Amino acid sequence: MADAVRYRTMTTEELRDTFLIDDLFHRGRVGLTYVDLDRTVIGSAVPVGEPLFLPTDDALKASYFTERRELGVLNIGGAGVVKVNGIAFGLKHLDALYVGRGNEEILFSSADPAHSAEFYLLSYPAHATHPTKLIRSAEQAKVTLGASEAANLREITKLIHLEGTRSCQLVMGFTRLAPGSVWNTTPPHTHMRRSEVYCYFDLGADQRVVHLMGPGKETRNLMIANKQVVISPGWSIHAGVGTKNYTFCWGMGGENQVYSDMDALAIADLL
Repeated sequence: MADAVRYRTMTTEELRDTFLIDDLFHRGRVGLTYVDLDRTVIGSAVPVGEPLFLPTDDALKASYFTERRELGVLNIGGAGVVKVNGIAFGLKHLDALYVGRGNEEILFSSADPAHSAEFYLLSYPAHATHPTKLIRSAEQAKVTLGASEAANLREITKLIHLEGTRSCQLVMGFTRLAPGSVWNTTPPHTHMRRSEVYCYFDLGADQRVVHLMGPGKETRNLMIANKQVVISPGWSIHAGVGTKNYTFCWGMGGENQVYSDMDALAIADLL
């Protein structure tokens, strides 16, 4: 992961290679990327036939994936099942699952292979064990922010957080923009105590999100397509504007889990 000094001299290709993950959600496969920033693992599982097993990797130096980790799972596709140590959890579209440390076997399957589940995975190290829990998004409290006049009317659903499903350090949820609204995360902010990861979805193949990143006085942009993931270090803002409305999953790990712990920036001060 590049720091704020190297960032200043990076080309578009180097920015994309460093901060963007664009090779997830392949049918019939589990894909995982290890990021040294807060030791994040970002991945996907798209089962179409036989269940997919969540493997460990030599980079983790662990006998199984959650030996020292916790995992958040968000289903952005059709109905599916996640089986954790033999216990099956059915996830509908936009349902989530928190998997605590110490679960040796995690399997992913789809209820209908023709309309497969698409599981987005986000994992951080865990120093404590919390129970695995199914999270129905329809049952979670919603927060509405923004206004249609500013093209940023949006609904926030918290899934894994201090006042809800508990974790060791993972915070996770998603934001849906209303039709006609395209701006997210306004006003922009940073939080040096946590890094953040955005997974953009519900975006047409011919649509894009212009994701803004970098220090407030030295911003750059990344062009993001459907089901692509951008990594945001603590020193970087993370905001964007789409060519149409969309949804994105946000997830964080780091020093604390306080959702409101952020350092706001005025839009007029961005350069």
